[in-house]
Amino acid sequence: MALKSGIVGLPNVGKSTLFNALTSAGALAANYPFATKEPNVGIVTVPDERLEVLSDIVKTQKTVPTTVEIVDIAGLIKGASQGEGLGNQFLANIREVDAILHVIRCFEDENVVHVDGSIDPVRDKEIIDTELLLKDIELVEKRVEKFKKNAKSGNKDDVRALEIVQKIYQHLLDEKPGRSFEPENEEEETIFKEMMLLTSKPTLYILNVDENSVINGNKYTEILREAVKDENSEVINISAAIEADLVEFDDEEEKQMFLEEMGLTEPGVNRVIKASYKLLNLLTFFTAGVKETRAWTVRKGAKAPEAAGQIHSDFEKGFIRAEVIKYDDYVALKSEAAVKEAGKMSVEGKSYVVQDGDVMHFRFNV
Repeated sequence: MALKSGIVGLPNVGKSTLFNALTSAGALAANYPFATKEPNVGIVTVPDERLEVLSDIVKTQKTVPTTVEIVDIAGLIKGASQGEGLGNQFLANIREVDAILHVIRCFEDENVVHVDGSIDPVRDKEIIDTELLLKDIELVEKRVEKFKKNAKSGNKDDVRALEIVQKIYQHLLDEKPGRSFEPENEEEETIFKEMMLLTSKPTLYILNVDENSVINGNKYTEILREAVKDENSEVINISAAIEADLVEFDDEEEKQMFLEEMGLTEPGVNRVIKASYKLLNLLTFFTAGVKETRAWTVRKGAKAPEAAGQIHSDFEKGFIRAEVIKYDDYVALKSEAAVKEAGKMSVEGKSYVVQDGDVMHFRFNV
């Protein structure tokens, strides 16, 4: 699926170091502002233990995980909405992503300069929020003027549309992000979605901390978590420095020993990837066979034909039915034949809503 998350934040907070760890793509990670001028794009494997379990059961020849797309966007500074720094480029790039991974510096290190000269995670967060909000206000102002002209005709639909746009405009003027706007009906929801506001994108806060603060955080993470407690956004502590070290390990056993020494059970980037996947409102279904066992991605709420279309467009066009096995049943009974014998395989039609972890076979005719 062509859905992607964008890593954003002020210059020099560890965005590119995190991106390198996520993708091992070798993006420039330098100790000065605007090291990232053009956005780097990486395809990142989504860690999912279930895929390995299914592969072992089936004894498959090939295992293929699902992926998400991560974009490392240039650092933003105060005044970006007016074109300061790389502001226009940043805002154009962020408009193209589906979710925001907001990296915020929560560590002290005199050897790593801060663009504003001091460590203040709430201030840093608000700089980004304000610039996005100002750009949204500018956009909606233009829409208000447009709808005012249309409403002069007296057409009730145009008058109603103007009322909705003005409502959204006031919400933004009250310094509230688009993602906190709650449409009261389908009409409001349609117009709101058409706006494609920067502040309406779902956001994950990634707090870049020192090595000793990954598990329990520090004074900066506590302050930031308090500041975002009403946003309904997930917050993750991660040490970009640790993640950079982990990338250097070729031996998986040595990597695991390093993690254990740090008191960690898995790399922080795994948590970021999983959270990004969740942020995009995605779920995973599987196909399992001797030749290949594979994870696939669909949006939550997708129906069986759409899932079939992820494999091949012909599967969706000629969809007949889907044979579905729940992951837990497959693991418990150890084979497709045993699942069928136990009556645990269901046959579903076009209206079936795919569930996370479904193991599916599609029947189609083109």
